[in-house]
Amino acid sequence: MTARKLAEGIHWVGALDFDRRIFDELIPLPDGTSYNSYLIQGTEKTALIDTVDPTKEEDLIVNLIKLGIEQIDYIVINHAEQDHAGSLPMVLEMYPRAQVVTNEKCRDLLVSLLQIPPECVRVIQEGETLPLGGRTLRFFMTPWTHWPETQLTFIEEDRILFPCDLFGYHAASSELYVTDEAEARRSAKRYYAEIMMPFRGSIKGYIGKVRALGPALIAPSHGPLHRNPAFILDAYEEWVSEDVKNVVVLPYISMHGSTRKMVEHLTDALIVRGVEVKPFNLSRTDIGDLASALVDAATIIIATPTVLFGPHPHVVHATYLTNMLKPKARYVSVIGSFGWGGKAVESIVKMLDHVKVEFLEPVVVKGMPDEAAFVALNRLADDITRKHKELGILK
Repeated sequence: MTARKLAEGIHWVGALDFDRRIFDELIPLPDGTSYNSYLIQGTEKTALIDTVDPTKEEDLIVNLIKLGIEQIDYIVINHAEQDHAGSLPMVLEMYPRAQVVTNEKCRDLLVSLLQIPPECVRVIQEGETLPLGGRTLRFFMTPWTHWPETQLTFIEEDRILFPCDLFGYHAASSELYVTDEAEARRSAKRYYAEIMMPFRGSIKGYIGKVRALGPALIAPSHGPLHRNPAFILDAYEEWVSEDVKNVVVLPYISMHGSTRKMVEHLTDALIVRGVEVKPFNLSRTDIGDLASALVDAATIIIATPTVLFGPHPHVVHATYLTNMLKPKARYVSVIGSFGWGGKAVESIVKMLDHVKVEFLEPVVVKGMPDEAAFVALNRLADDITRKHKELGILK
């Protein structure tokens, strides 16, 4: 994709990756992704904000050449992860007089991850400015909005915010700007769930700072740009809040049908009680969809058969990821079956040590569920209904 003009002297010079289908060998990318890099030209100096993934560094260099850029004075790195900073060595080779501009923690990561010589880096502080001539870059430290070194860059005169991973989402789109806000919200929520949700507390503290800047445009490092900043800021404010919804997320797997029968019964019991249920069959679930559902669910029910002495490996994976993502759910329970014994419930509870929830009484049966098991599942449905009513999310 060729360079795209945002304003006079400001260009998108990144790369689109339509074919990439997994990130960090973990996160599915159903819509590919983009690596957004931006060229800012003042009357005196030129700055590049972030680079691209090393697999697409040729696209970045070609865009700069096509624009006739003979000199870059500053390369601002908002985040040291390779999909943003990975092409920095190549850019420095092309523009050896350029100075890398970032914070101290990011400098240290660039040295260790990319072997950037520390003398190439100009360390900046919170609120510091960098004049380009007619344009001024101002930097804000936002640690733990993803990694400990993340920062934001703001063009004061144009009121354009470059927040790197914050407020973006994975999508390779020929559209430079968000055009369908409903579609953008779904993709941004998925991205938030997979990457940002563990840092919900930190992000919550920075949204007010971003609003106070009054950005006219938010230009993240993945996905289309936001010409309506209030749209994405309002969405993030909702996601990072303590508010939960009348939703039960139910990841499950069944080996011989016992656990499936329990899932189906509990799902029906909750639906008739007015509770929204989102079951996820882990043998075919996209973990991004599961993560997105976890963002504002009030309750999580994990359903598993017993394999030897513990939960099914697919359930272990989903439980581990849930613990890492730290959703704001209030309640968790476990249902499932076993053949001769095991400690599936105990294993799952121990794995959720980072999730601050109340554990509701589990329902675990030997073999196929009988009438007594269905009564117990109805009791669990009643408990969930009562808890949701106490939260005021179910009338």
